Amino acid sequence: MTGEAMAFDDHPTVRALREQESIEPVEKVSAALLKQIARECGAADAGLVELTRPALAPQIPYIRKVYGRTKTLLAIVCRMNEWPVRSETRSVANEEFHATYDHVNEACREIVRELARRGIPACNAIAAFPMELDQPKIMMVQHKPVAVEAGLGHMGVHRSVIHPKFGSFILLGTVLLGVEVDEYDQPVDYNPCLGCKLCVAACPVGAIKADGAFDFMTCYTHNYHDFTGNFLNWVENVVEAKDKADYRKRIPPSETQLMWQSLSFKPQYKAAYCISVCPAGEEVISPFLRDRKTYVEDVVKPLLDKKETLYVIKGTDADESVPRKFPHKQIKHVRAGRITTSLMGHIFSLRLSFQRGAARKLNLTSHWTFEDAKPHLVTVRIAGKQLDISDRSHVGEADFKVWVRLERWYDYLNMLCELDDLFEEGSIRLEGERSQLDAYLACFPF
Repeated sequence: MTGEAMAFDDHPTVRALREQESIEPVEKVSAALLKQIARECGAADAGLVELTRPALAPQIPYIRKVYGRTKTLLAIVCRMNEWPVRSETRSVANEEFHATYDHVNEACREIVRELARRGIPACNAIAAFPMELDQPKIMMVQHKPVAVEAGLGHMGVHRSVIHPKFGSFILLGTVLLGVEVDEYDQPVDYNPCLGCKLCVAACPVGAIKADGAFDFMTCYTHNYHDFTGNFLNWVENVVEAKDKADYRKRIPPSETQLMWQSLSFKPQYKAAYCISVCPAGEEVISPFLRDRKTYVEDVVKPLLDKKETLYVIKGTDADESVPRKFPHKQIKHVRAGRITTSLMGHIFSLRLSFQRGAARKLNLTSHWTFEDAKPHLVTVRIAGKQLDISDRSHVGEADFKVWVRLERWYDYLNMLCELDDLFEEGSIRLEGERSQLDAYLACFPF
């Protein structure tokens, strides 16, 4: 043995570890023990799902980027206090969200610490505020489908998980485990959602539809106005403003102060009314069952009557419906605030930003050829309120066809040029009527 090797073997840390009893690696763990640890660390409820569950297949590549040894996912819920969340005073409601998110993250970190003490490898995935903004998919672990598969509830009309006992007043976390467990959970056999559609009535921008559809971009634009998307808009307004007066015309002082508050403290949600008014859950439903009229007066009506500013993208369904539904609420037109840097991101955004109102009278099939080092073929079909996308080929007969340089299309989507500029410079070619292309683009305002 060389002197170097002997020196390593004689290192106090190495010697101390080798003097300990050999610990066999943990292969399979008790599900009951894991749930007990989760509750002791602060979870209100917990469930387990194997990574190979078919419903989680789309997530596997992203989960493995967080923790490559993942074999099992431990889903947890932490309880929010419902009456602060229901307050029409946003500072009160937001503090409940932020405090509970902090609790979820700390609970997950404590679970990982406790498991490490027992020789069980684990990694906690962040709850809320994803940071991988340069990735096509910024939320690396999607907590909602994991929680559903782990038996912690089902998605309601409002697109949040409803727990059988705690209702909508929960926040979710996930711990990735490098071991298998002796028993896995299955989705609950009923949906706690009551189908009352109070969330539809309360949504200030009409993102939740009565027929079950959901307008993600409209929800995101208003509720998350003080988050990352609008920060880009705010910076660009600062850059574009001619002087102080022009800036204040674009961004009133109160909104500037709110942006400062979100940057210095935590981003402020503009509305979580869909969760606020939800009466589902065994521990939540009593006031609704006792007297529905009083429940609506106490919980729903203050949010409907509240005078507030709603942030809306011009040309969206909300831009048309909000003035009719809430004439006392003020609309401010804003940009979507997203930056498109990949074709995958663009196609994903089409699904999220599709406006059914603009599409209701259309029946259009379009073939898109995005010209890059290798051409990308995409088919987009709009049939009334339905959207269908084939992102690898041209399918069927097209009403119009478009060839466009991909990099310049990004410039258009990111508002660095106008569509007419692309036509003038030859970066886009159209076979069909310009009116058809314009009608198509109206379905995806930004």
